[in-house]
Amino acid sequence: MPPARPRVLYVTDLAYPARGRRYGDEDVFLTSRLREHVDLALCHPRDAAALMDGFDAVVVRNSGPVLAYQDAHDAFRERAAAAGTPVYNPLTGRGDVAGKGYLLDLSAAGRPVIPTVDRPEDLHRLPPTERYVVKPRLGADSIGLRVVPADEVRALVDGDVLVQPYIDFAYEVSFYFVDHDFQYALYAPHPDRRWQLEPYEPTRADLDFARGFIGWNTLDHGIQRVDACRAPDGELLLVELEDLNPYLSLDALDDTAREAFVSAMAASLRRFLHATGVTGG
Repeated sequence: MPPARPRVLYVTDLAYPARGRRYGDEDVFLTSRLREHVDLALCHPRDAAALMDGFDAVVVRNSGPVLAYQDAHDAFRERAAAAGTPVYNPLTGRGDVAGKGYLLDLSAAGRPVIPTVDRPEDLHRLPPTERYVVKPRLGADSIGLRVVPADEVRALVDGDVLVQPYIDFAYEVSFYFVDHDFQYALYAPHPDRRWQLEPYEPTRADLDFARGFIGWNTLDHGIQRVDACRAPDGELLLVELEDLNPYLSLDALDDTAREAFVSAMAASLRRFLHATGVTGG
């Protein structure tokens, strides 16, 4: 008999109403291709903790903002850690998988990130501006994000939010990586239409910028998306490092680029399973 294939639980919220994105379509496509390599079943993130014991590994993909199911997510993390279940992306990331506190660390270290603080006494560290962005420390998908005038921001800094200057950027651009390998870049030429993406040809400086954050994150396996904005002075500034469940916008790619990504992800998943001792059944 042929050797048993790895059994993988694929976590996704196919019905999540994402603005400008179709989570379900992307994960239906990806799972149709990954089935060539592993035995695979899909589940909602609320069910992952209860179902994971029947599988060799878990892949977390378009599972939506954790705030919508924080208790279930915490239970999943605890159970995976206790059982030693391999999770792809690994839950050891330093980016969004652990909340947005890393923006404070990177800002304090002088890295090319939108300046960020979380205490009223630190507001003076931000560039003076007429408007500020206030976002939840554990936020995602712009949930809870507010743009407020300067005279209102101090009253909102309560320890649970991050504060950044409002930047009138030229556009947002995202760099997509599998493991530490760059795959493609997409950008939104119209700032008011974040998810109307087009292919972007990065410069060497752009890639150096993105790779700097991939290296900082120290994840050996997984999919990461480096989101940045082009500031008025032409500099790229990090918006977020998505290392939990980055939407991939595969529908914005041509067939060649899409197939190349699928091949890279499948190879990465095989390496990850091998590295964690998963051989199937």
